[in-house]
Amino acid sequence: MNSIRSWWIAIFLLMSMRSPVPTVPLKSALIGTQEWTTENLNISQFRNGEPVFEANTYDAWEKACIDGKPAWCYVGNDPKKGKQYGKLYNFWAVVDKRKLAPEGWHVPSDEEWNKLIEQLGGVDEAGKSLKAKEGWKNGGNGTNTSQFGALPGGYRSHEGSHLYGGPFFEAGSAGYWWSTTKYLVDNVYCRSLSYKDSRVRKSSFVMTTGLAVRLVKDSQ
Repeated sequence: MNSIRSWWIAIFLLMSMRSPVPTVPLKSALIGTQEWTTENLNISQFRNGEPVFEANTYDAWEKACIDGKPAWCYVGNDPKKGKQYGKLYNFWAVVDKRKLAPEGWHVPSDEEWNKLIEQLGGVDEAGKSLKAKEGWKNGGNGTNTSQFGALPGGYRSHEGSHLYGGPFFEAGSAGYWWSTTKYLVDNVYCRSLSYKDSRVRKSSFVMTTGLAVRLVKDSQ
């Protein structure tokens, strides 16, 4: 009996010694009835404090995706770009049951993206108010009247890395953000913006791709 009690006490002490999850400060703006973060997510742990794997080489990213393991990287694997672009996450990180978003927030669904875009004038015009006032190629900046502050961090490819000189594409030219809504079996809807125009594009990527993440405040 005493050995069982000691075992439970040991478990309790180990759990008590675990480092608390730090508070993550998030900048946000109210857009219509939704509250959105105004910077790309830049965290490396889940809500419970467990780390998200940093895949900072091609082989590490490939293995994480083969194993269906949550992973993140910096744009160009360059930590200096984290402040500007945040992190790129594969889809397993986005939907992991440990929750990538801090308490009170969540990664938006496809429908929540639709609601944001309609609030800002529809797919042909919303990009203008979503894009930051600087940072886009060839002066393709926005007005940022929504305070969303979108920047062109591009994306990380898995399959085309060796064939096309990747694995990072379109940094400076386009920005891509996950939704949580799947399209078919292995693809997921996302939204993207380009320096070329004000259109918000809806497309889909395989789960092995690395995209940026924005968050929406939970409904009260």
